[in-house]
Amino acid sequence: MTTPAIPYATLLNFTRYVARTGPRKATFVGGLRRQREARSGFNPHGQLVKALKADIQFRTGGRHLRAVADEVKPRWRPLYEALVPGALRYLESLGEPQLVPARDALGVVGGLPVKINPHFGLRYADGHGEAVRLHFDEDPPTADATVANLHLLGRHMDQVLPHAEPVLVDLRRGEAIRRDPATKPEEVERWLAGEAAAFAAMWTAA
Repeated sequence: MTTPAIPYATLLNFTRYVARTGPRKATFVGGLRRQREARSGFNPHGQLVKALKADIQFRTGGRHLRAVADEVKPRWRPLYEALVPGALRYLESLGEPQLVPARDALGVVGGLPVKINPHFGLRYADGHGEAVRLHFDEDPPTADATVANLHLLGRHMDQVLPHAEPVLVDLRRGEAIRRDPATKPEEVERWLAGEAAAFAAMWTAA
């Protein structure tokens, strides 16, 4: 008998899940479980993230980002050509922060382990910091996905990047999204706990 897979999610997968509605949630979770069991999955954005971080770290004004679309495999060039203009706008908006490490954390949401993994950290001259998650999708992040990303990053900031704020960057549009001060964390926590319990149930049933 095959041992059932243990339910867990990355921050990306969990926030994509909460953005879905109705039967699309179960379909999405079932796909994630099958992908895990097949040990498949590939991140096509790795070289873009590396180029963006290099331009921030070395203050090269977008030279690495402009070059990266020609360096990736031809199948990924249309994706990179769509992402680079927004990435350059975001880079230009930053000023000159210092690139700093941001650590992964393991959160537990409603009993579901969720890997909290920012793409990088920034520290500004005035001392404030940002832990940054990048959103690469063609569509902007939904309101639910945005709230979930920022809440879960902020919830673990002591581990991720102390004395910093979470930021979600809609990379195609070059827009940095920060927490709405009117958001009530306790309400978000209850909502996410319910979503996590449903995720775990769907994972087990898949």
